[in-house]
Amino acid sequence: METMNALLSGFAVAMTLQNLLLGFIGVTLGTLVGVLPGVGPALTVALLLPATASLDPTGALIMFAGIYYGAMYGGSTTSILLNTPGESATIVTALEGNLMAKNGRAGPALSTAAIGSFVAGTISVIMLTAVAPLVVNLALKFGPVEYFSIMVLAFITVSTLLGSSMARGLASLFFGLWIGLIGIDGQTGQPRFTMGIPELLDGIDVVVAAVGLFAVGETLYLATYLNKTADVIEQVKGSIWMSKSDWARSWKPWVRGSVLGFPIGAMPAGGAEIPTFLSYAIEKKLSKQPEEFGHGAIEGVAGPEAANNASSTGTLAMLLTIGLPTSATAAIVLAAFQQYGLQPGPLLFESQPQLVWGLIASMYIGNVLLLVLNLPLVGLWIKLLSIPRPLLYGGILIFATLGAYGLRNSWFDLLLLYIIGLIGFIMRRYDIPVAPTIVGMILGPVAEQQLRRALSISQGDPSVFFTHPISATVLAITLLLLVGPPLWKRIHARRHPPAGKATAAP
Repeated sequence: METMNALLSGFAVAMTLQNLLLGFIGVTLGTLVGVLPGVGPALTVALLLPATASLDPTGALIMFAGIYYGAMYGGSTTSILLNTPGESATIVTALEGNLMAKNGRAGPALSTAAIGSFVAGTISVIMLTAVAPLVVNLALKFGPVEYFSIMVLAFITVSTLLGSSMARGLASLFFGLWIGLIGIDGQTGQPRFTMGIPELLDGIDVVVAAVGLFAVGETLYLATYLNKTADVIEQVKGSIWMSKSDWARSWKPWVRGSVLGFPIGAMPAGGAEIPTFLSYAIEKKLSKQPEEFGHGAIEGVAGPEAANNASSTGTLAMLLTIGLPTSATAAIVLAAFQQYGLQPGPLLFESQPQLVWGLIASMYIGNVLLLVLNLPLVGLWIKLLSIPRPLLYGGILIFATLGAYGLRNSWFDLLLLYIIGLIGFIMRRYDIPVAPTIVGMILGPVAEQQLRRALSISQGDPSVFFTHPISATVLAITLLLLVGPPLWKRIHARRHPPAGKATAAP
C-alpha cells in the first residue's frame, strides 16, 4: 500500500503540464537522434546531456528517461530498415527485421518492435515498482563497508563485461579513476593531479567527459572507419499494421522477452546482449515455423526487441536503488544525476521520494507517448535515415561543442572536450571500452570517501571488509567475475585444444 501511495504521488509529479511536455520532448528527441545510423543509445544520451543542464532536477530526469526510451526505440528502426545496429543488443533485431524489410514486410517488423517495446516497457516498469522498495529496504542497512564493496563490484563488472578483454576494460577504468581524482581533495584540501593548472582545481566536469568520450570520440571513429560504403535503406511497402497472424505470433514473444529481459538486465553481469540472444534462441525453439528463422521471422524481432527494452529498465532498477551502472548507457544516466549533485541509491529514495517516484511514473507515461508518437511518424524517421553521413557527423560535433560550451561558457571546457574526444577516438580505435572510464570517474571519488569512512570506523583494520557478511559476499562475487572468465577460457582451451596442436596419445 505504501508503494502504491508513493507511485500515485509520482504520477501527480509526472502528469503536471511541464513534466508531460518535457517527457514528450524527451521521447521525441531520443527517437530523432537514436534513429540516425550509427548512433546508439549511449551516444544519444551523451549528446543530449547538456540540453537538460538548465532544467530543474525532476523535469530534467523525466526528460532524460524519455530520451533513453526514445533512443532505444530509434535503434530498432535503424536496424530493421538499414541493417545498422546502433549497439550490440540490436544485432538480433537487425538479423530478422532487415530480412522482413527485404521481403516487403518492413511495416509489420516496425510495428512489432514498437508494440513490443511498449509491452516490455510497461511490464518491466511494473516489476521495477514492485522490486525497488524491497531492494531499497535492504540497501538502507548498508554502511561504508558494504558501499565500498558494491563500488568495487561495479568497477569490475563494467570493466570485465563491456570490453573485448579484461585488460582493456581495467585500463579504461583506471583512466577514469585518475580523471575523477583530479581537483581538490575534499578531506585534506590539497590539489591532486592538477599539474599547476588553475582551471583543474574544480575537477573535470563529468558531462564534458561523457560528451567527449561518447559523442566526439565515437563520431570521429564513425567518420574515419565506417563511412566507406553507401547505405541501402529498405522502403516500407504496404500497410504498417500487423495482421491477425502477426499478432498471434508476436504477443507470446513480447511477454517472454519482457519477463526474461528485466531480471537479467538487473544483474551486475547481465546487460542487454544476453537476454536478446537468449530470447532469439527460445523463440526459434518454440516457434511453429522454425524454418522462417534466418529468412525474416517476426518472432525473431518481437522477442529480442522486448527483451532489449525490458533489460534497459532492469538496468535502471539497479541504478536507482543501489547506484550500480551495468551498461554504457546507464553510466551516462548516472552522469545526468551527478550533473545535479544527486547520487542514485537508497538514500535518494529517502531524501528525494517525489523525484524518484515521479521518474518511475514518467516511465509508464513515456511508454504510451512512444507508442502514440512513433508508428504515425515512421515516414519521418525513414527520411532521417537518408541524411548524408558527413552532414550527420558534422551536426553531432557542432551540437556537442555548443552543449559543452553552454555548461559554464568556458573555453577550457571546449579544450577538454576535444582532448578527451581524441582519447575516446583512440580508445575506440584499439577496442578499449569507454564506459568504464565514465564509471570510474563518477564512482571513484564516492568509493574513496566510503573507503576512508570504513577504515576510520575500523581504526585502519582492512579485515573489516571480509568480516561483514554482505561485504564478504559482494567481494566474493567480484572475485568470481574477475577470475572466473579467464579460468574458464583456460580450462576450455585444455579440454578442446586446436586441431593442429592436439597432443598425440602415448
